Amino acid sequence: MLRTTTRVRRRPGSPDLVASPIDGDWTALGACRDADPDEFFVQGAAQNRVKTRCFGCAVRTECLADALDNRVEFGVWGGMTERERRALLRRRPDVLSWRQLLLDARAAHLASAG
Repeated sequence: MLRTTTRVRRRPGSPDLVASPIDGDWTALGACRDADPDEFFVQGAAQNRVKTRCFGCAVRTECLADALDNRVEFGVWGGMTERERRALLRRRPDVLSWRQLLLDARAAHLASAG
């Protein structure tokens, strides 16, 4: 199988990340890819309405892991509000890679359901 990779810069000062269609460049597959980004940066009850767009999204896990690993402070990511993500980060300060933790949990779930 031919795998193409590209270098992606996250933010100034962050390390380069290698992105591939398989495990790195998930954003093009998001249920929100054609939505106005401002829709995901709301407050109050509107956040619960926005979270419903994440339900059933093929890359919800990758989105949430990215927000947790990069400590994204604002917006709805992977079906969680900033308040929910902060609470999760406080409950699990030992997690070094949310991406790995969530992917391992998904694999375990699929194996047990299979």
